[in-house]
Amino acid sequence: MIKISQAKMDALNRLSNDQGLIEALAIDQRGSLKKMIADASTTATGEEIVEFKKVASEELTPYSTAILLDPEYGLPAVEVKNNNCGLLLAYEKTGYDATVPGRMPDLLEDWSVSRLKAAGADAIKFLLYYDPDEPQAINHLKHVFVERLGSECLGEDIPFFVEIVTYDTEITDAKSAAFARVKPHKVFESMIEFSKPEYHIDVLKMEVPVNMQYVEGFAESEVVYSRKEALGYFKKQSELTELPFIFLSAGVSTELFQKTLEFAKEAGSTFSGVLCGRATWREGVKPFAAEGEEAGRQWFATQGKQNIETLDEIVGRCATSWRTKVEVK
Repeated sequence: MIKISQAKMDALNRLSNDQGLIEALAIDQRGSLKKMIADASTTATGEEIVEFKKVASEELTPYSTAILLDPEYGLPAVEVKNNNCGLLLAYEKTGYDATVPGRMPDLLEDWSVSRLKAAGADAIKFLLYYDPDEPQAINHLKHVFVERLGSECLGEDIPFFVEIVTYDTEITDAKSAAFARVKPHKVFESMIEFSKPEYHIDVLKMEVPVNMQYVEGFAESEVVYSRKEALGYFKKQSELTELPFIFLSAGVSTELFQKTLEFAKEAGSTFSGVLCGRATWREGVKPFAAEGEEAGRQWFATQGKQNIETLDEIVGRCATSWRTKVEVK
């Protein structure tokens, strides 16, 4: 069992349902959301990004246990979220500097954990791009960076969620069969590393350990993993950490993400919920950007709501309460 403070336990409860499951909506996207809005119309102003997040928050937080937002564009969305919905705030800058090796992390310059907490955060989220096979000098800097953030969250007595997105420096296409073959190794080594106590991480936000589009029975073309292999990878992922972990949707379709959670349950995965972004709301960008706020709001109130409620039902059947892994020290 992981031991945490009463304040952290209370905060995790605010982010969860009565069963100790996290059914959270992620809308902390910045650069990618701007591109999606621009692709659906012709421009993407800061005001449009703010308005999109507000509409999504207002319409979907009544059906989510928590919402993840960024302090750059998302604070107005905090003001209109449902009162029973918990709040995570992102601490990292969007994207990374492609001119520097290692996809090095960076923080929002005018924010601290103390300031994010004062803005209403129940937890802090940090996104880390991580390749366990990068040179040791690069990964050492990432380890120290996360240690520093964990200590900051510990000092403020607020839960620390770390989202890990794996990559390979030699394989540029993360959707390729080549990357699919190495993905289990990347995810497993990342979980082992960041489950260590020196990082003071409370919840890991993880990728599923395979690319489901290459799994037997799901693949439309090439099969990289047999069904049995893929089930084994999901089971192994759970065995590598004592920390609660939740799944990110990684931009896959709504239907595929829902089927993935069912598959994880079949494998015996002990994931404790989801922090789901584009798989929930991506299709709402086009009506919002092309037709206006009311069209976007109508999509969120109907299809968006249905996506969340379906996901909630699946999480309720398939996930394992984080309370089975955590106790007050």
